[in-house]
Amino acid sequence: AGIWLLNPLFRVLAAAKAREVMTAAALLVVLGSALLMQIGGLSMAMGAFLAGVLLSESTFRHQIEADIEPFRGILLGLFFLSVGMSLDLAVVASNWQLITSAVLAMMLAKGICIYLVARLVRSSHPEALDRAVLMAQGGEFAFVLFSAAAASGVIDATVNANLTAIVVLSMVLTPFFVIVLKRFMPKAQESMEGIEKADGLTGSVLIIGFGRFGQVMSQSLLARDVDVTIIDTDIEMIRSAEEFGFKIYYGDGTRLDVLHSSGADSARAIAICIDDRVAANRIVELAKAQFPQARLLVRSYDREHSLELINAGVDYQIRETFESAVNFGAAALVELGVAEDEAERIANEIRRRDAERFELEMAGGGLRAGAGMMHTNTGPKVAPKPTPFTTPRREGQALNEETAEVIKSPDLDNRVG
Repeated sequence: AGIWLLNPLFRVLAAAKAREVMTAAALLVVLGSALLMQIGGLSMAMGAFLAGVLLSESTFRHQIEADIEPFRGILLGLFFLSVGMSLDLAVVASNWQLITSAVLAMMLAKGICIYLVARLVRSSHPEALDRAVLMAQGGEFAFVLFSAAAASGVIDATVNANLTAIVVLSMVLTPFFVIVLKRFMPKAQESMEGIEKADGLTGSVLIIGFGRFGQVMSQSLLARDVDVTIIDTDIEMIRSAEEFGFKIYYGDGTRLDVLHSSGADSARAIAICIDDRVAANRIVELAKAQFPQARLLVRSYDREHSLELINAGVDYQIRETFESAVNFGAAALVELGVAEDEAERIANEIRRRDAERFELEMAGGGLRAGAGMMHTNTGPKVAPKPTPFTTPRREGQALNEETAEVIKSPDLDNRVG
C-alpha cells in the first residue's frame, strides 16, 4: 500500500526540494490514518501504527527517517514517561502476588517459545537464550490493545491496571535479567575444529599476523618459494585463508612458548605484521632477547611507533599507511592533469622530506622536529599562474604584422605577467 498510495505523493513533494514539506506530509499521513481509525471506531494508536507501516514501505522511507530523526529521541522519552506514569502503584501493592506471578509466568512462557523458535532456525544455544531473555518482556503495543479493550468495555479499569502493571514490570525486569545472563552464562568459545596449533614448525621466515598487511607482504616471499611459517589468532581468518590455499597455524606471537613452537629459534627472519602496537612491542622484546639470529621486520602503527621500534633495535620497520598514502596522493595529481613524471617527482620529494624529518626526530628532537618540512594548507600562498579553462583548439594567429612581432617576442610572458 505504501508503494501505490504514498510514493506518488512523496514524489511530487520531493520535487519541491523542501525537507519541511516532506516532514509535514509524513505527519499528515500519521494524523490522517489515526483520524480515520477513530472514525471507524478503532484506536487512534492503531491508526498511527498502520501509518508507520505504510511509510516504511515507501521508497522515500530513508529520507523520511532522516527528517524525523530529531524528534525520535524526544518522542521516545515521552512514550516511556507515559508508560511509567500509567503504572498504578496502589494496584501493584494490592495485587502484588497476582502481578508478580503473572509477570514471571508471561516472561517464562514467552521466553521458552522464543528459545524453541530460535533453535528451530538453527541458532546456537547461547544465541537462542540471549534472544529469549531480550524478547521475553511485554510489547509496547499491549498498551494500545489494553486501552482499546477498556474503551470498548471488554475489560474493566481494574483488569486494565493489572495488565498494564504486568507489561511495565516485565520491561523493568528485562535489563536485570540480561545482566544476570551475561554474568553467569559462560562465554561461547570458537570451535577449533580443523585448526592446527603451532607446534614443532620450521621455516626460513616466521610471519606473525595474516591480516591485510601480512597477506600482501607474504606474496613477495612466496613468489621466490621462500619457506614461510604463518601464525595468527583469528580463527575465522584462518579458515578463510585455507579456502584460498594458505596454511595458517593458530598461535599467539606474544607468548614465548608459541614462538619456540613456531620455529622462531631457527628462523632467519621474523615478520611482525599485526596491527596492535602493544603486542608488536611485546613480540619485539621477546625476539630480541631470545632469537638474536633472526632479522626483525615490523609493521609500524604510526610515526611514534616507528621511533619506538628503531630504539628497540629492529632491522626494518615501515608505517602501515605511508607508502599507500604517498602513491594515493601522486595518483590524485595525475587525475588532476599533472604529468605522471611530475607526480612521481613530487612523491619522491615527499619521501625525501619525510626521511629527513625522521632523522631529526631520531636525533632527539621529538615528533615536532622538522615539522616545517611538511607542506601545509596554511603556509605562504603562491601566486596562481593564469591558465585557460579549456585547451585552445588551434594556435593564435596574428591579425597584422605588428601583433605577429609581439607574439614572436621571447619576453611576451614577462610583459603579460
